[in-house]
Amino acid sequence: MKKKIYFVLILVISFGKISAQEKSILERLDEIAVIDQKVMMPMRDGVRLSTDIYRPKGDQPVPIIFSRTPYNFNSYRDGELVTRTLQSALEAVEKGYAYVVQNERGRFFSEGDWDILGTPLTDGYDAMDWMSSQTWSNGKIGTIGCSSTAEWQMAVAALDHPAHTALIPQGFGAGVGRIGDYYEQGNWYRGGAGQMLFTTWLYSTQHDPMAPRLPEGIAQEDLQRLQKFYDMAPRYPRVDWKEGLKHLPIQDIIKNVNGPKGIYEEMITRKPNDPKWYEGGLFHDDMPFEKPGFWFVSWYDVASSPNLAMYNHIIKNAKNQATKDNQYLVIAPTLHCAFTRATDDTIVGERSLGDARLNYNELTYAWFDFWLKQDDNQVKKDMPKVQYFTMGSNVWQSSDTWPPKEAKMTTFYLDSKGNANSRLGDGTLTKRKPNKDNPDTFTYDPMNPVTSYGGNVCCTGNAIQGGSWDQQEIELREDILVYTTEPLTEGTEVTGFIQSKLYLSSDVRDTDLTIKIIDVYPDGRAYNLDETIQRVRYREGYEKEVFMEEGNVYEVNLTPMSTSNYFKKGHRIRIEITSSNFPRFDRNMNTGGNTYDETKGIIATNKIHHSSKYPSSITLPIVGK
Repeated sequence: MKKKIYFVLILVISFGKISAQEKSILERLDEIAVIDQKVMMPMRDGVRLSTDIYRPKGDQPVPIIFSRTPYNFNSYRDGELVTRTLQSALEAVEKGYAYVVQNERGRFFSEGDWDILGTPLTDGYDAMDWMSSQTWSNGKIGTIGCSSTAEWQMAVAALDHPAHTALIPQGFGAGVGRIGDYYEQGNWYRGGAGQMLFTTWLYSTQHDPMAPRLPEGIAQEDLQRLQKFYDMAPRYPRVDWKEGLKHLPIQDIIKNVNGPKGIYEEMITRKPNDPKWYEGGLFHDDMPFEKPGFWFVSWYDVASSPNLAMYNHIIKNAKNQATKDNQYLVIAPTLHCAFTRATDDTIVGERSLGDARLNYNELTYAWFDFWLKQDDNQVKKDMPKVQYFTMGSNVWQSSDTWPPKEAKMTTFYLDSKGNANSRLGDGTLTKRKPNKDNPDTFTYDPMNPVTSYGGNVCCTGNAIQGGSWDQQEIELREDILVYTTEPLTEGTEVTGFIQSKLYLSSDVRDTDLTIKIIDVYPDGRAYNLDETIQRVRYREGYEKEVFMEEGNVYEVNLTPMSTSNYFKKGHRIRIEITSSNFPRFDRNMNTGGNTYDETKGIIATNKIHHSSKYPSSITLPIVGK
């Protein structure tokens, strides 16, 4: 009995400590801040967006850090106080900022109808109008956020609101529409193939039109009362997405798991250049951009290459030299939005990358202090233009450009005797162009696709574990072509964009080509670095579909990959080529059909050619040679 009472006392004491800690945050905020929750900020069409404002007490106007999000930032969940937003607010207020967090229209307490990637750009502009006109504002606003909390920043920046002074987009691929070679349309596509992350993400995000909503025009005081016991957040049953994503047709996946109805059913039917992608909140490369940007990218994110292309696009195309000079970049070796989770022994997947920590908090506030407070803190003088982590050597490096100017593009050609199937085959990578064409043949069966194993992913539930994983076992599949260099005689750093050109023939109208780049250790461990895909019907561009004819050989240039990896002496550089990487990407059914409404596929016999006439190759940015 005594043991039971003692155990209960421990629970009570522990709970009391947690409550005291939460209370402490509120007390500290209340001491220094004006707390104004559930302000219903009006947009030009009369829709009101739910906004929480935390600002320093006193009459002195202050700059604003603004975060707009589709996610739930309510201070209470299931009747319990949650402190994540309060912690961010406390930190900002202590540093002399107002911290403003707002839900997108149609999300939680905000009014209106929500549309992923389609939220009106005017909402961001109108919010800045409202904030900058407040007596407590000094007229300068900095935006910050990761993933969907970052995606809106670039397109709104293109509107050039005078109060929008600087931005910090992190893991921002969902806001990139079209940038050069990348027709991502907000990460919906890669190389014309569908990225399945939005299927799982929208299951737990999109609003069912039948779901209950609060009445429009509700008073702020009622919202403040309601938020303590009604946070407007649906509770979705867990789904085994390893199985759920296998369902065909793709357009019925969410329906098949009894998920909510919503925008998914329409979006899944769009092609890469559908006009609807250009109507909403995505940034496309024909839009202006003249704002100082501090960009955060990670190697194992879903959109590292398009994000880096976005950074370079601004530097190349901004009209003002000051804009070009005011772009800064950090590239971390982490998963999506996991920058601050790096440790003194950072494990990403199962590969140890050493101490990958960086002083993110210090960098963030130094950036905002400079731009929003006009603090002469030397941030531009002291901070490198580009800070990037090189895996393998496991060090942070810096450069004035991306890629570093020292990177020299070096081409490696695919070669074999016609048996490059699996890592037990005879596929090689060599700097010498092969003469004779001994094509490597593999079959691709959409009903038995190559399973995604690790990789550059986000938001797929239990279907994929992201990061770097040993590929040896999966490389035993006969439908994977493997090409590997000889052991390196000296260490080799590969840093920058990676180009790949493959020559394909097939007995079907359409198929996909996928590629991975891999660091092979002397003991055989094979760690993936990056991956990409190309739907062959879009090899000539995304405005049209051009199907194959049997007997012809087609040049296919895949969207560029990117990495920074040091291949140590004795290691080997490897690529894998096949026609599926599922469920990272949707399966091409090989029919030339829509994919999203198909339930049956056909088996493709695909050949990769390599010769002087068909020089299939991969071109690597090598530093220091």
